[in-house]
Amino acid sequence: MLQHYHIPVLPEQSISGLNIRPGDDVVDATFGGGGHSRLILQALRTGRLFAFDQDEDAAGNVFKDKRLFFIRHNFRYLKNFLRFYEVESVDSVFADLGVSSHDFDIPERGFSFRFEGELDMRMNQDATKNAALVVNEYSEEQLLSVFRLYGEIKNAPRLVAGIVKERNLGKITTTTQLKEVAVKCAPKATENKYLAQVFQALRIEVNDEMDALKEFLVASLDVLRKGGRLVVITYHSLEDRLCKNFIKAGNFEGKVEKDFYGNVSSPFRMVNRKVITPDEKEMESNTRSRSAKLRIAEKI
Repeated sequence: MLQHYHIPVLPEQSISGLNIRPGDDVVDATFGGGGHSRLILQALRTGRLFAFDQDEDAAGNVFKDKRLFFIRHNFRYLKNFLRFYEVESVDSVFADLGVSSHDFDIPERGFSFRFEGELDMRMNQDATKNAALVVNEYSEEQLLSVFRLYGEIKNAPRLVAGIVKERNLGKITTTTQLKEVAVKCAPKATENKYLAQVFQALRIEVNDEMDALKEFLVASLDVLRKGGRLVVITYHSLEDRLCKNFIKAGNFEGKVEKDFYGNVSSPFRMVNRKVITPDEKEMESNTRSRSAKLRIAEKI
């Protein structure tokens, strides 16, 4: 039986969306617990799967299969590492964005306000920037930008003022310390949502998630063969907006360009016009799937 860490989100819809043929070359840009990768390999015979993940915990989940090539690096370097394997193009690219349930459930990783732990939040444990550095060393202006842009926090000035006041008394080094500051600014009716936004903002900044996602999407377009599929699962509005705009218009602003005849000029055809979300049964059995949105695009 698969552990919770290995339960793939929207599994049938993801594999169907990839439209895999037995001899295809496929990319799983977010290996994690290997749940989706196992399903992809079931659909392959002679094909190859190139799986990326920068997290050393994910590297511990790699299983033996001669068709599987695991690459412990950020998916933003997709094109570079495929070139290393002398692969110029692939048939489909898959990404399940966000943080794995496994990482959220390990207190020392610092991703969750539910546990006491070091204020870390690094997906790549070899990186030097962590959440404690951002909280303690960023200027007020920088912190305001982080919480407004990545957390969409309306009372960001009040939150930042609280953080600055607290760090002047001594460094903020744990998730509990940050939570205690943030709770004072949170609306009582939506306290947990507010805390999730605070932690999300810091995580995105620590891991440079938005820029990495942009680079990944551009690289995916470059490496996909004509007719190849891009399948992406998102979990919050910021990353979903980027994916939606890129699929729709080929840019991150969503600015649709048209040719002389009025036809929309986009490198993709949207396979699912309406975003795919999990049903009640899946949300009950896998709570991580609750905010998931699946988009499928085909390169024109």
